[in-house]
Amino acid sequence: MPVPKAELHLHIEGTLEPELAFALAARNGVELPYADTDALREAYRFEDLQSFLNLYYELMAVLRTERDFEDLADAYLARAAAQGVRHAEIFFDPQAHLARGVDMGTVVEGLWRALGRWGSPRSSEAESGGEETHGVSTRLIMCFLRDESAESALATLDAAKPYLDRITGVGLDSAEVGHPPVKFREVYEAAAALGLRRVAHAGEEGPPEYITEALDVLGVERVDHGLRCVEDPALVERLVRERVPLTLCPLSNVRLRTVDVLADHPLPAMLEAGLMCTVNSDDPAYFGGYAGDNFDAVREALGLGPERLRELARNSFLASFLEDDEDLRARYLAEVEAYDFA
Repeated sequence: MPVPKAELHLHIEGTLEPELAFALAARNGVELPYADTDALREAYRFEDLQSFLNLYYELMAVLRTERDFEDLADAYLARAAAQGVRHAEIFFDPQAHLARGVDMGTVVEGLWRALGRWGSPRSSEAESGGEETHGVSTRLIMCFLRDESAESALATLDAAKPYLDRITGVGLDSAEVGHPPVKFREVYEAAAALGLRRVAHAGEEGPPEYITEALDVLGVERVDHGLRCVEDPALVERLVRERVPLTLCPLSNVRLRTVDVLADHPLPAMLEAGLMCTVNSDDPAYFGGYAGDNFDAVREALGLGPERLRELARNSFLASFLEDDEDLRARYLAEVEAYDFA
């Protein structure tokens, strides 16, 4: 049994495996420009973030109905649970769907059908102890596309208002370079006023200054990626002092050429510096591994011992947005402390 863990950096659209993509394409009458699943897997070789994003958005064309989003989330949760994920805070990209004529309700309702079945603490099944729950609590985080306009982000937040009982927070993703966090000051202020939690991608391809800006301008509580903080010692000291969680994605970093090989990943040095790091999968269908695979990879490539792995698992629950259910957080943390790595 894998170590219990929370996954805090996971794009649900990035869990679209080739087999499911072809199945949904057939269901919805969408023609994919690939002969078969093997040909599509061959396309999962990226030069950089933008080359990944091009394919990522292209394949979203197969997601049309509530059932599609339900099937997507259900497949992810089954894989994640098998790899020890007990809690998942799931990103979704409504702008990419709205642009295709798929409305907010279709996306949220479809995802929620799967989340409720798997045991979200705020679902009726979980509250009643329903037999169909599978022991994975969840939160939904709605991301804004940073290469779209600030006005589009505000319109998206407005469209989400009928569904805020199911959305815990907002995030910021897509192409980072040239799109600084300050661009989204107004929408983050509006999200904060609505009581939404705030995270943002920063310091993946963008400079360390984007991390500082995300903290100071957007008021984020977690930094997604944050890898390039190591280039700024003063920033590292601040992140340590303020206990700001970083949601690292090691296999993603290698696939997108942020790190040449996993053995060069700065995770051990970051932990040694006292940074509150977590390990996540990002877009696992595209990057070669789910949460447990990332844990296995860093253990093998970086020589992390049991106590470092326990620290990463502990951090994942401490950094989770579980303030509304501290008893649940405590149960998860107890599972981590009791886990035998032998």
